[in-house]
Amino acid sequence: MTEARRPVRMCVRCGVITRDPVVVSEVHQSSGPGFNVYACPECASYYPPVPDVLDLFNDRDRRR
Repeated sequence: MTEARRPVRMCVRCGVITRDPVVVSEVHQSSGPGFNVYACPECASYYPPVPDVLDLFNDRDRRR
């Protein structure tokens, strides 16, 4: 069995190509697909955690 190819992405902060990308942001668009923004593990700590969309719905329901 062939080993799966690991993702390779460029860090949004330092520009280094990393084999261990971390999602630091999700960009949503009104038409067409959105995209993820990645950082290397060293730079990922500079970004806040990406919110879970289900948590956003729960916050809205609590405010009612």
